[in-house]
Amino acid sequence: MTLATVPPPVGQRGESAATRRWEAWTYWPLTGLALLWVVVYTAQVIGDIRGRWEGVAFTFMLAVQIVFAGDYLVRLMWARPRGVWFRGHLLDLAVVFVPILRPVRLLGALTRLTSFTRTAGSSVRAQLIIYGLGSVLLLIWQVALVVLQAERHAPGASIGTFGDALWWAVCTVTTVGYGDYAPVTVVGRLAAVVLMAGGVVLVGLIVATISSWASERVAHAHDRRRVQPDDAVDLAHPDR
Repeated sequence: MTLATVPPPVGQRGESAATRRWEAWTYWPLTGLALLWVVVYTAQVIGDIRGRWEGVAFTFMLAVQIVFAGDYLVRLMWARPRGVWFRGHLLDLAVVFVPILRPVRLLGALTRLTSFTRTAGSSVRAQLIIYGLGSVLLLIWQVALVVLQAERHAPGASIGTFGDALWWAVCTVTTVGYGDYAPVTVVGRLAAVVLMAGGVVLVGLIVATISSWASERVAHAHDRRRVQPDDAVDLAHPDR
């Protein structure tokens, strides 16, 4: 096999050297665009912007999504193999349609803190909690905005302010469901289904994390009790 025919190294998730360089160049600019998209969308919905400024906001948000689509296609084109990259970057595909998901990747910085990585089990639990709670908070914010936008002017709607929408979203995602607010539009109810699914995942994540932590503590306590008799023998017979 000649040098020219040697296949390029394949990343763990289909990433090539070109995709890694591209992501290093575009990571922070695209993250900043995502945060700006969230700010513009929030201002549009809460302020109930109409007329020319509504068109400006819509054009900006559409342009941001086109930029994310271009970023995704460029990295997919340079990935090797592309099937592996596609399966390992489903979140990036979702970001094209929901840019608010882009800041989720910033949560990875928190998982590198020393206090979260003392053991392998603690590291995994920390990542699950940080990514899970961070994603749910972003989901609550996004769904509250979507529901407010759909419900505000609908006949018979009970959700008329962002405070109402946020309260409803928190109650729904935590599976409390007081019933004081409920969406009446098709869009609002579809958003509620997404939020309910997120609530089920959140509850399962919390229960699994607590169970894992409790099991690890019990195992450590058992190991310490098993070692203590040997330590006592060593203290009684220091010459051994």
